[in-house]
Amino acid sequence: MATYPPLAERPIKNTIVLFDVDGTLTPARLSVSPEMLNLLSRLREKVAIGFVGGSDLVKQQEQLGTPETNVTSLFDFCFSENGLTAYKLGEPLPSNSFIKWIGEDQYKELVRFILHYIADLEIPIKRGTFVEFRNGMINVSPIGRNASTQERLDYEKYDKEHGIRREFVERLRERFGHLGLTFSIGGQISFDVFPTGWDKTYCLKHLENEAKKPDGIEYSTIHFFGDKTMVGGNDYEIYEDPRTIGHSVTGPGDTIAELKALFDL
Repeated sequence: MATYPPLAERPIKNTIVLFDVDGTLTPARLSVSPEMLNLLSRLREKVAIGFVGGSDLVKQQEQLGTPETNVTSLFDFCFSENGLTAYKLGEPLPSNSFIKWIGEDQYKELVRFILHYIADLEIPIKRGTFVEFRNGMINVSPIGRNASTQERLDYEKYDKEHGIRREFVERLRERFGHLGLTFSIGGQISFDVFPTGWDKTYCLKHLENEAKKPDGIEYSTIHFFGDKTMVGGNDYEIYEDPRTIGHSVTGPGDTIAELKALFDL
């Protein structure tokens, strides 16, 4: 297993590079390439690295890790569910929970509305898992997360033409806007629902806490790479945050090219 300089001894000081997963490190919902893993390993020799994704750690393990390699060993910081579940050098950091925040009664009302809405939707196909409950959010998919890769691609095109997710989100904002929720469209087939402020900027709280620890590092330079950086995309808030230097990419190949140029890899 590769070894890296301690965080305080990385050559480029006080710097961390954070990555979205889908569409940035990997093709959407597919596995990372050996080329990307090799580049990340070389980058880790110079700076701290981490990922921040909306999915849970199980999915990130499927996409970034292998049966022999735990994803938490490949990055210095792992921010699953936007940082609601977090790891530093393989050790867990404090976590939080959406269900504790919203309460069971309001959660049931929200899910009931969502499932009724999807039941009445006229779209070409529906598969399964329309609402996926996660620690820090729920993920809502009109077509269902069990769709195949081709079905996802077909639906993404259909959704761009007909604005299914956009209209869905507007209806939810009208009905549940008083709850302090954010509705964020990301990926090909779904959108996330989470407490306002629990977007990808949530992970920055962990980095700020690091600076307060004895011998902690203040990450004064935070690069973020993401593909959904437009308004309404799930990378937008952290991409635009004044604490980060945002890099908008079109896919893993673009990420590789930018990293090579930026860090002389």
